Amino acid sequence: MEKILTEYLEKMEKHLKPIAVAERSDIIREIKSEMQELQRARIPAEQIIERLGSPKDLAKSYLGGLLSKESGFSWNRLLAVCAFYSLVGFSGLFIIPCLAIIAPVFIACGVAVPILAAIKMADYIFNLGLPYMENIHVVLGGIEELNPVVEFIISCLAGILLYWAGRGAWKLLLSYCKKVSRAKSSLSI
Repeated sequence: MEKILTEYLEKMEKHLKPIAVAERSDIIREIKSEMQELQRARIPAEQIIERLGSPKDLAKSYLGGLLSKESGFSWNRLLAVCAFYSLVGFSGLFIIPCLAIIAPVFIACGVAVPILAAIKMADYIFNLGLPYMENIHVVLGGIEELNPVVEFIISCLAGILLYWAGRGAWKLLLSYCKKVSRAKSSLSI
């Protein structure tokens, strides 16, 4: 393989540093295989590099592709989003961090709110005397003292809305990453 192509692969690997070694080596192997195939078709190295684009843009497209494979939330995917963010540029300066913070926080709050309301309701019904339960309130129009059963129902509805808002933010984040990473399509022969 020519030196210019080897240097391209090294730069590509540098830009893919934040992702797992196994995934990174698979990507490098795929690009190397593509380069070798193009060389066998007698395409000069300069044209191969031109066809692939800059290593940074190609790495960005691969990171976006990795993010869009699954739709669920995981901490590894959140780290991949951060790596992708470092390559995206100015538009990602605001969109990616905001959505990456909003999504897990809303999902966690959507789960926590009904659980806390259920604990308060159980404390009220069974007269358990749990500490700090008097600090958990649903405030509607300045009225703080509601029946804990009513608070539980309101909390469940709020929890559902928060959870779905978090999922929506996560899907928006993935959609943004897919949109930014269209450069990978230029790889096909």
